[in-house]
Amino acid sequence: MTRASLASATNPAIDDAHALMRGTARLLYDLGINAIPEFTLPCGRRADLAGLGPKGEIVIVEIKSGIADFRTDQKWPDYFDWCDRFFFAVSDRFPAAVLPEQTGLIVADAFGAGIVRESPVDKLAPARRKALTLRFARHAAERLLRV
Repeated sequence: MTRASLASATNPAIDDAHALMRGTARLLYDLGINAIPEFTLPCGRRADLAGLGPKGEIVIVEIKSGIADFRTDQKWPDYFDWCDRFFFAVSDRFPAAVLPEQTGLIVADAFGAGIVRESPVDKLAPARRKALTLRFARHAAERLLRV
């Protein structure tokens, strides 16, 4: 048994978060945004899902498997400096009214997702975009080599 399967056997929230990530990644792919999970940003924070769009736009999605996860994890404002668009992805059981209005909202399950509220666009500076794009590409290539 792998460490991940052992953890999910004892913590159903991990299975829920994985399912939300899977459905959200499928949505992003359908929108032309290639995403990778657990992307470490230059600030040291790790985005649950980071995507790169066809025009170079950077999208970050924070997965929230439950209300307790949202209330205890207040690092999400740190992501605004590192993306053009920011979304929360939650299940249809999540009380979406607690999520801030200045973020996008995706409702997902293991098989797909839909955008309920678009994210405001806050364009990155060109130098930051270039640095993040290179970091994203190198990170994705490194993961591919590990497979």
